[in-house]
Amino acid sequence: MSAAEKRELITESKYLEEERRASYKSEFYKGEVFAKAGASRAHNVIVVNFTNFIATKLKGKGCRPYSNDMRLHVPLTTLYTYPDIVVTCGKEEFLDTQFDTLLNPVFIIEVLSPSTADYDLGKKFMLYRSIPTLKEFWAISSYEYRIQKYVRNFKDNSWVLSETMNINDSLTIENLSLTISLSEIYDEVSFVA
Repeated sequence: MSAAEKRELITESKYLEEERRASYKSEFYKGEVFAKAGASRAHNVIVVNFTNFIATKLKGKGCRPYSNDMRLHVPLTTLYTYPDIVVTCGKEEFLDTQFDTLLNPVFIIEVLSPSTADYDLGKKFMLYRSIPTLKEFWAISSYEYRIQKYVRNFKDNSWVLSETMNINDSLTIENLSLTISLSEIYDEVSFVA
């Protein structure tokens, strides 16, 4: 038997019970639990820069951002995860009365590291696309100036990609009607050429 075959699967309820007591964060998918790794300085600075910007702009507008510690559940796929930034608008929906597991995001941001980029842009984004309320997904690189922006077209459920690597560009969060410059997102982050 291989190591993968020996891995014990757990239920969603067991995961939540253990996760709510744990001193570290883990993700859950199809009965398996995956510990979350730490993040680089650049990753943390980008999350703080974007969260500060969006929190200020959304104040009093019926939308709320959360960063890092708000667990998200995607019921259709069983995924439990912690996006770097997640935004809700209107009435928030939670899994239960613990109010620590969100169900209805409209905007998700993942800050990519070399070790997570393939997963975040591949399998994880595929799972996110099953969230009926999700309108927009951004992948922000923490190792080069690059942002990939995906906007849902609800007419045919397709996702339209736009991308920039120019620090002088600005991008609009379509469903929130907010524009942010790459220089704001990457403030105090630099990359060695």
